[in-house]
Parts: sequence; C-alpha cells; structure tokens
Amino acid sequence: MVEIGKRIYQKNFVAANDGNISVRVGPDTIWTTPTGVSKGYLTPDMMVKMRLDGTIIAGNRKPSSEVKMHLRVYRESEDTNAVVHAHPPMATSYAIAGIDLEKPVSPEAVVLLGRVPVAPYATPSTEEVPDSITPLIKEHHAVLLANHGALTWGRDLFEAYYRMESLEHYALMLTYSTNILNKANELNCNQISDLVEMRNKMGIKTGGVPPCNVEEQSSTPAASKSKEQVLQDIVEKVTKRVIEQLQKGGAL
Repeated sequence: MVEIGKRIYQKNFVAANDGNISVRVGPDTIWTTPTGVSKGYLTPDMMVKMRLDGTIIAGNRKPSSEVKMHLRVYRESEDTNAVVHAHPPMATSYAIAGIDLEKPVSPEAVVLLGRVPVAPYATPSTEEVPDSITPLIKEHHAVLLANHGALTWGRDLFEAYYRMESLEHYALMLTYSTNILNKANELNCNQISDLVEMRNKMGIKTGGVPPCNVEEQSSTPAASKSKEQVLQDIVEKVTKRVIEQLQKGGAL
C-alpha cells in the first residue's frame, strides 16, 4: 500500500492528501490508508485495519471518510480484494464533463477496462457516494465519480492500481484522438467480440461491452448482420464459455 501510494502521488493522480487505498486481508477485514496524509508519504504504521461494517480494529489513526466507497465495493463484489481512489487529471476531466469512457479505440482499453461509466454526483464523504456507485459495481471494475475523481478495484492491489493507470492512459488517448487530431477509428463489433472472448479467457468477468459501430464491419459474412445480431453473437460466445467452465467444474 505504501508503494502504491507513492506511485499514484508521483504520477500526479492525486494532490495534497487526496485519494485512498485499501486491501482485503480476510472475508470481513481490510487495511486502508488514513485520513489527512499525502499518499506519497505513507508509512506502514499509519494504516488502519477495519471490518466491513466500518468498525476499526487496529491502528492509531482514523480512516479516510471516503472509505465508505471501498466498503461498499467489497460488500457487493466478493472477488474484489483491493480498491484505489484517485483524481487522475484527464480521467477526472471526463468525470467533470459527465462523459463515459466507452469508445473502443484500442484493444487494451476493451480488455482491461471495457466501459467506464460516470456515477451520478454525490456529496463526498457521505453515504450518497457508495449509493451512487452500487448499481455499477457488479458489471464494472472502474467508474468515474461525477465532478470528483475515479475509483478502480481488482482481485489484488496491483490489478486495482493498474486499472487506475490504464484509465488515465485511456482518457489521454481519447482526448488526443477526438479533440486534437479530431479523428478516432473505433474497433468494430467483430473485433470487440474477439476481445471480449479474450478477456473472458483471462478470467476477467466484468467491465461491460463498449458500444460498436456495425456500419464499419469488415467485408466478411458478419458485415451484413444488424447491430442486435452482432451483440447477440457476443452474448452467445460469452455464455458458451461460461457453460464450458461449469462443465469442467471450474469456478466462474
């Protein structure tokens, strides 16, 4: 957690005492960063241990008031073991503008992030914030917080952090391509379908599917399909994969 704190501070994802980090260490237990401390100057003895009901069980400091977001993610997603909240400038600009990050402009964005929606505005440090992200937790693993920042989560601390890093990189690419170059060639539905299947094979079950442009399909038999048919193909491929896993006795 100390290392991740230094990374998000050095990358300008946070300023002053912004941001917070947490990691699950048991079914009902997490460690989280304290309030009022720059993420670039954390030390191990500053961390706070608490239960998912908010009870503090170890540490000499108070947790960030925004830990409520983290606790909600852990309660809603059993596979999540780490959460990172930061204010990366470019991604936060999209949050301020109320623009979802969902254009399929690169394979990495589709596989690692999928769609990143904007959660409705909520007053920081209140229960409004976790309430605003709750409908998005099960389907996604990254959200923009309207007029606030970004939240990412993952199966371990580095996956949660890397998603924050990828999120800012994705936002930067979109800004350059759509607002500076004024041209962005988006991936078509077939290409997205292949990437979703690849993502599924990597064990990534969430992220959502970016919208695709049927009109720019390649000159294959699939080019004549309607958007609904192509999306149905995506669903069928994912369903087939899930059924195969179940038949093999594997975990989803």
